[in-house]
Amino acid sequence: MNKLFSAVVSVVALAGVASANAQTYPSRPVTIVVPFAAGGPSDAVARILGERMRTTLGQTFLVENVAGAGGSLGVTRAVRAPADGYTISYGHLGTHVFNGAIYPLQYDLLTDLEPLALLPSNPMVVVSKNAAPAKTLQELIAWLKANQDKVTAGTAGAGSGSHVAGVYFEKVTGLRLQYVPYRGTGPAMNDLVGGQIDIIVDQVSNSMPQIRAGTIRAYAISDTKRLAAAPDIPTADEAGLPGFHMTLWNGLWVPKGTPKDAIAKLNAAVVEAMADPAVRRRFDDLGLEIPPREQQTPEALGAWHKAEAAKWWPIVRAANIKPE
Repeated sequence: MNKLFSAVVSVVALAGVASANAQTYPSRPVTIVVPFAAGGPSDAVARILGERMRTTLGQTFLVENVAGAGGSLGVTRAVRAPADGYTISYGHLGTHVFNGAIYPLQYDLLTDLEPLALLPSNPMVVVSKNAAPAKTLQELIAWLKANQDKVTAGTAGAGSGSHVAGVYFEKVTGLRLQYVPYRGTGPAMNDLVGGQIDIIVDQVSNSMPQIRAGTIRAYAISDTKRLAAAPDIPTADEAGLPGFHMTLWNGLWVPKGTPKDAIAKLNAAVVEAMADPAVRRRFDDLGLEIPPREQQTPEALGAWHKAEAAKWWPIVRAANIKPE
Protein backbone atom coordinates (compact mmCIF):
# COMPACT_ATOMS: atom_id res chain seq x y z
CA MET A 1 0.00 0.00 0.00
CA ASN A 2 2.87 2.36 0.87
CA LYS A 3 4.48 1.65 -2.51
CA LEU A 4 1.23 2.39 -4.33
CA PHE A 5 0.78 5.60 -2.36
CA SER A 6 4.36 6.65 -3.18
CA ALA A 7 3.81 5.95 -6.87
CA VAL A 8 0.65 8.05 -6.90
CA VAL A 9 2.43 10.89 -5.11
CA SER A 10 5.26 10.73 -7.65
CA VAL A 11 2.88 10.89 -10.60
CA VAL A 12 1.03 13.84 -9.07
CA ALA A 13 4.33 15.59 -8.39
CA LEU A 14 5.55 15.09 -11.94
CA ALA A 15 2.25 16.37 -13.30
CA GLY A 16 2.62 19.41 -11.10
CA VAL A 17 6.13 20.07 -12.41
CA ALA A 18 4.95 19.70 -16.01
CA SER A 19 2.09 22.10 -15.35
CA ALA A 20 4.43 24.61 -13.72
CA ASN A 21 6.88 24.37 -16.61
CA ALA A 22 4.07 25.01 -19.09
CA GLN A 23 2.93 28.04 -17.12
CA THR A 24 6.43 29.53 -16.85
CA TYR A 25 7.53 28.86 -20.44
CA PRO A 26 9.63 30.48 -21.71
CA SER A 27 11.89 30.88 -18.70
CA ARG A 28 15.07 31.63 -20.68
CA PRO A 29 16.06 33.01 -24.12
CA VAL A 30 14.78 31.28 -27.25
CA THR A 31 17.05 30.74 -30.27
CA ILE A 32 15.86 31.28 -33.84
CA VAL A 33 18.21 29.41 -36.17
CA VAL A 34 18.48 31.32 -39.46
CA PRO A 35 20.18 29.16 -42.11
CA PHE A 36 21.87 32.04 -43.91
CA ALA A 37 24.44 34.72 -43.17
CA ALA A 38 23.56 37.85 -41.21
CA GLY A 39 22.34 40.80 -43.22
CA GLY A 40 20.11 38.87 -45.65
CA PRO A 41 16.32 38.78 -45.96
CA SER A 42 15.78 35.78 -43.66
CA ASP A 43 17.95 37.37 -40.99
CA ALA A 44 16.02 40.65 -41.24
CA VAL A 45 12.58 39.04 -40.89
CA ALA A 46 13.70 36.84 -37.98
CA ARG A 47 15.07 39.84 -36.09
CA ILE A 48 11.95 41.95 -36.68
CA LEU A 49 9.75 39.13 -35.36
CA GLY A 50 12.08 38.29 -32.49
CA GLU A 51 12.06 41.85 -31.22
CA ARG A 52 8.25 41.90 -31.08
CA MET A 53 7.89 38.36 -29.67
CA ARG A 54 10.13 39.39 -26.78
CA THR A 55 7.48 41.96 -25.80
CA THR A 56 4.80 39.27 -25.70
CA LEU A 57 6.69 36.47 -23.96
CA GLY A 58 9.16 38.43 -21.84
CA GLN A 59 12.26 36.60 -23.08
CA THR A 60 14.98 37.45 -25.57
CA PHE A 61 14.84 35.80 -28.98
CA LEU A 62 18.39 35.23 -30.16
CA VAL A 63 19.13 34.87 -33.88
CA GLU A 64 21.79 32.27 -34.63
CA ASN A 65 23.10 32.37 -38.21
CA VAL A 66 24.20 28.89 -39.38
CA ALA A 67 24.95 29.23 -43.10
CA GLY A 68 26.06 26.77 -45.77
CA ALA A 69 24.81 24.11 -48.19
CA GLY A 70 21.82 26.14 -49.34
CA GLY A 71 20.59 26.53 -45.77
CA SER A 72 20.57 22.80 -44.98
CA LEU A 73 23.27 23.14 -42.29
CA GLY A 74 21.13 25.54 -40.31
CA VAL A 75 18.06 23.34 -40.60
CA THR A 76 20.15 20.36 -39.44
CA ARG A 77 21.18 22.35 -36.37
CA ALA A 78 17.51 22.98 -35.51
CA VAL A 79 16.36 19.41 -36.19
CA ARG A 80 19.00 18.05 -33.80
CA ALA A 81 18.22 20.54 -31.02
CA PRO A 82 16.29 19.43 -27.91
CA ALA A 83 12.53 19.50 -28.45
CA ASP A 84 11.94 21.82 -25.51
CA GLY A 85 10.58 24.94 -27.17
CA TYR A 86 13.86 26.86 -26.98
CA THR A 87 14.96 26.33 -30.58
CA ILE A 88 13.05 27.56 -33.65
CA SER A 89 13.92 26.78 -37.26
CA TYR A 90 13.49 29.73 -39.59
CA GLY A 91 13.21 28.80 -43.26
CA HIS A 92 11.46 29.22 -46.55
CA LEU A 93 10.56 27.55 -49.82
CA GLY A 94 14.25 26.93 -50.53
CA THR A 95 15.42 25.52 -47.20
CA HIS A 96 12.34 23.52 -46.26
CA VAL A 97 11.19 22.35 -49.70
CA PHE A 98 13.78 22.66 -52.49
CA ASN A 99 16.60 21.20 -50.40
CA GLY A 100 14.65 17.98 -49.93
CA ALA A 101 15.01 17.33 -53.66
CA ILE A 102 18.69 18.30 -53.87
CA TYR A 103 20.65 17.33 -50.77
CA PRO A 104 21.08 13.89 -49.16
CA LEU A 105 19.56 15.15 -45.91
CA GLN A 106 19.86 13.12 -42.72
CA TYR A 107 16.35 14.13 -41.71
CA ASP A 108 12.87 14.32 -43.20
CA LEU A 109 11.76 17.91 -43.82
CA LEU A 110 8.09 16.97 -43.54
CA THR A 111 8.18 14.81 -40.41
CA ASP A 112 11.22 15.76 -38.30
CA LEU A 113 10.02 19.32 -37.76
CA GLU A 114 6.68 20.54 -36.48
CA PRO A 115 5.07 23.61 -38.08
CA LEU A 116 4.79 26.76 -36.02
CA ALA A 117 3.60 29.60 -38.26
CA LEU A 118 3.51 30.73 -41.88
CA LEU A 119 5.31 34.05 -42.28
CA PRO A 120 5.24 36.84 -44.90
CA SER A 121 6.08 36.08 -48.51
CA ASN A 122 7.56 38.09 -51.35
CA PRO A 123 8.09 37.74 -55.08
CA MET A 124 11.50 37.65 -56.71
CA VAL A 125 13.01 40.58 -58.56
CA VAL A 126 15.56 40.56 -61.39
CA VAL A 127 18.33 43.00 -60.45
CA SER A 128 21.73 43.85 -61.91
CA LYS A 129 24.78 45.90 -61.08
CA ASN A 130 24.47 49.51 -62.17
CA ALA A 131 27.25 49.09 -64.71
CA ALA A 132 25.14 46.71 -66.80
CA PRO A 133 24.22 48.45 -70.08
CA ALA A 134 20.56 47.33 -70.05
CA LYS A 135 17.74 49.61 -68.94
CA THR A 136 14.79 47.24 -69.53
CA LEU A 137 14.24 43.54 -68.97
CA GLN A 138 14.31 42.80 -72.69
CA GLU A 139 17.60 44.69 -73.04
CA LEU A 140 18.99 42.77 -70.06
CA ILE A 141 18.01 39.41 -71.57
CA ALA A 142 19.65 40.38 -74.87
CA TRP A 143 22.84 41.44 -73.07
CA LEU A 144 22.88 38.24 -71.00
CA LYS A 145 22.45 36.09 -74.10
CA ALA A 146 25.32 37.88 -75.84
CA ASN A 147 27.58 37.40 -72.82
CA GLN A 148 26.27 34.25 -71.16
CA ASP A 149 29.71 32.62 -70.92
CA LYS A 150 30.95 35.56 -68.86
CA VAL A 151 27.96 36.89 -66.96
CA THR A 152 27.72 35.80 -63.31
CA ALA A 153 24.60 35.37 -61.18
CA GLY A 154 24.81 35.38 -57.39
CA THR A 155 22.86 32.87 -55.29
CA ALA A 156 22.55 31.83 -51.65
CA GLY A 157 23.82 28.36 -52.60
CA ALA A 158 22.60 25.34 -54.54
CA GLY A 159 18.87 24.93 -54.14
CA SER A 160 18.32 28.30 -52.49
CA GLY A 161 15.40 30.47 -53.56
CA SER A 162 17.71 32.70 -55.57
CA HIS A 163 19.26 29.66 -57.29
CA VAL A 164 15.97 27.97 -58.25
CA ALA A 165 14.59 31.36 -59.33
CA GLY A 166 17.67 31.75 -61.53
CA VAL A 167 17.12 28.30 -63.04
CA TYR A 168 13.48 29.21 -63.65
CA PHE A 169 14.61 32.48 -65.27
CA GLU A 170 16.96 30.47 -67.52
CA LYS A 171 14.13 28.18 -68.54
CA VAL A 172 11.70 30.93 -69.58
CA THR A 173 14.37 33.00 -71.38
CA GLY A 174 16.54 30.29 -72.93
CA LEU A 175 19.57 31.68 -71.10
CA ARG A 176 22.51 29.91 -69.54
CA LEU A 177 23.87 31.59 -66.39
CA GLN A 178 27.15 31.14 -64.53
CA TYR A 179 26.26 30.86 -60.83
CA VAL A 180 28.34 32.12 -57.92
CA PRO A 181 27.16 30.60 -54.61
CA TYR A 182 27.34 32.61 -51.37
CA ARG A 183 26.43 31.81 -47.77
CA GLY A 184 23.34 33.97 -48.15
CA THR A 185 21.99 36.66 -50.44
CA GLY A 186 23.22 39.34 -48.03
CA PRO A 187 26.86 38.72 -49.05
CA ALA A 188 25.78 38.24 -52.67
CA MET A 189 24.09 41.64 -52.61
CA ASN A 190 27.27 43.26 -51.30
CA ASP A 191 29.15 41.92 -54.32
CA LEU A 192 26.40 43.00 -56.73
CA VAL A 193 26.58 46.55 -55.39
CA GLY A 194 30.36 46.38 -55.70
CA GLY A 195 30.16 45.11 -59.29
CA GLN A 196 31.84 41.75 -58.59
CA ILE A 197 28.83 39.86 -59.99
CA ASP A 198 26.34 40.88 -62.67
CA ILE A 199 22.82 39.86 -61.61
CA ILE A 200 20.70 38.21 -58.92
CA VAL A 201 17.17 36.88 -59.21
CA ASP A 202 16.58 37.92 -55.64
CA GLN A 203 13.92 38.21 -52.97
CA VAL A 204 12.33 41.65 -53.11
CA SER A 205 12.88 42.06 -49.36
CA ASN A 206 16.64 41.71 -49.80
CA SER A 207 16.96 43.98 -52.83
CA MET A 208 14.53 46.73 -51.86
CA PRO A 209 16.94 48.86 -49.75
CA GLN A 210 19.54 48.87 -52.53
CA ILE A 211 16.93 49.53 -55.23
CA ARG A 212 15.72 52.56 -53.28
CA ALA A 213 19.28 53.72 -52.71
CA GLY A 214 19.97 53.51 -56.44
CA THR A 215 22.97 51.20 -56.01
CA ILE A 216 21.49 48.41 -58.20
CA ARG A 217 19.00 48.33 -61.07
CA ALA A 218 15.65 46.51 -60.96
CA TYR A 219 13.93 45.17 -64.09
CA ALA A 220 10.85 43.15 -63.14
CA ILE A 221 9.16 41.26 -60.31
CA SER A 222 7.90 37.68 -60.55
CA ASP A 223 4.30 38.52 -59.67
CA THR A 224 1.09 39.30 -61.49
CA LYS A 225 0.69 42.68 -59.78
CA ARG A 226 3.06 45.51 -58.96
CA LEU A 227 4.28 45.99 -55.42
CA ALA A 228 2.83 48.83 -53.37
CA ALA A 229 6.32 49.31 -51.92
CA ALA A 230 7.86 49.67 -55.40
CA PRO A 231 5.15 50.65 -57.91
CA ASP A 232 7.71 51.72 -60.53
CA ILE A 233 9.02 48.17 -61.01
CA PRO A 234 6.99 46.39 -63.71
CA THR A 235 5.74 42.84 -63.41
CA ALA A 236 7.46 40.22 -65.56
CA ASP A 237 4.32 40.06 -67.73
CA GLU A 238 4.45 43.82 -68.29
CA ALA A 239 8.18 43.66 -69.01
CA GLY A 240 7.76 41.08 -71.76
CA LEU A 241 8.36 37.83 -69.88
CA PRO A 242 4.88 36.34 -69.38
CA GLY A 243 4.53 33.48 -66.96
CA PHE A 244 7.62 34.23 -64.88
CA HIS A 245 5.79 33.95 -61.55
CA MET A 246 7.35 32.82 -58.28
CA THR A 247 6.66 33.69 -54.65
CA LEU A 248 9.08 32.83 -51.89
CA TRP A 249 7.21 32.17 -48.64
CA ASN A 250 8.76 31.94 -45.16
CA GLY A 251 7.90 29.93 -42.07
CA LEU A 252 8.88 28.85 -38.58
CA TRP A 253 9.21 25.27 -37.36
CA VAL A 254 10.30 23.56 -34.13
CA PRO A 255 11.94 20.15 -33.52
CA LYS A 256 9.60 17.17 -33.56
CA GLY A 257 8.20 16.47 -30.12
CA THR A 258 8.19 20.07 -28.89
CA PRO A 259 5.45 20.46 -26.22
CA LYS A 260 2.12 21.59 -27.64
CA ASP A 261 1.85 24.31 -24.98
CA ALA A 262 5.14 25.80 -26.15
CA ILE A 263 4.03 25.68 -29.79
CA ALA A 264 0.76 27.41 -28.88
CA LYS A 265 2.54 30.19 -26.96
CA LEU A 266 5.09 30.74 -29.72
CA ASN A 267 2.42 30.79 -32.41
CA ALA A 268 0.34 33.30 -30.45
CA ALA A 269 3.42 35.54 -30.13
CA VAL A 270 4.09 35.34 -33.88
CA VAL A 271 0.46 36.13 -34.70
CA GLU A 272 0.51 39.10 -32.32
CA ALA A 273 3.75 40.33 -33.87
CA MET A 274 2.35 40.20 -37.41
CA ALA A 275 -0.73 42.13 -36.26
CA ASP A 276 1.40 44.93 -34.80
CA PRO A 277 1.12 48.07 -36.99
CA ALA A 278 4.82 48.88 -36.53
CA VAL A 279 5.86 45.39 -37.65
CA ARG A 280 3.46 45.50 -40.57
CA ARG A 281 4.96 48.82 -41.74
CA ARG A 282 8.47 47.34 -41.64
CA PHE A 283 7.34 44.33 -43.65
CA ASP A 284 5.49 46.57 -46.13
CA ASP A 285 8.66 48.61 -46.64
CA LEU A 286 10.49 45.40 -47.56
CA GLY A 287 7.81 44.34 -50.03
CA LEU A 288 6.64 41.47 -47.82
CA GLU A 289 3.01 40.33 -47.77
CA ILE A 290 1.64 39.01 -44.47
CA PRO A 291 -0.61 35.92 -44.84
CA PRO A 292 -4.27 36.17 -43.79
CA ARG A 293 -4.93 35.39 -40.12
CA GLU A 294 -6.47 31.99 -40.89
CA GLN A 295 -3.23 30.93 -42.62
CA GLN A 296 -1.04 31.77 -39.63
CA THR A 297 -1.81 28.57 -37.68
CA PRO A 298 0.56 25.59 -37.32
CA GLU A 299 -1.98 23.43 -39.13
CA ALA A 300 -2.13 25.80 -42.10
CA LEU A 301 1.66 25.84 -42.43
CA GLY A 302 1.77 22.04 -42.19
CA ALA A 303 -0.74 21.64 -45.01
CA TRP A 304 0.94 24.29 -47.16
CA HIS A 305 4.39 22.77 -46.59
CA LYS A 306 3.23 19.34 -47.79
CA ALA A 307 1.47 20.80 -50.82
CA GLU A 308 4.54 22.82 -51.84
CA ALA A 309 6.80 19.76 -51.51
CA ALA A 310 4.46 17.76 -53.74
CA LYS A 311 4.46 20.59 -56.29
CA TRP A 312 8.16 21.51 -56.36
CA TRP A 313 10.11 18.30 -55.70
CA PRO A 314 9.44 16.83 -59.19
CA ILE A 315 10.32 20.18 -60.81
CA VAL A 316 13.58 20.63 -58.85
CA ARG A 317 14.63 17.01 -59.44
CA ALA A 318 14.00 17.41 -63.16
CA ALA A 319 16.28 20.50 -63.15
CA ASN A 320 19.11 18.21 -61.91
CA ILE A 321 20.49 20.78 -59.48
CA LYS A 322 23.62 19.43 -57.80
CA PRO A 323 24.51 19.96 -54.12
CA GLU A 324 27.37 22.30 -53.30
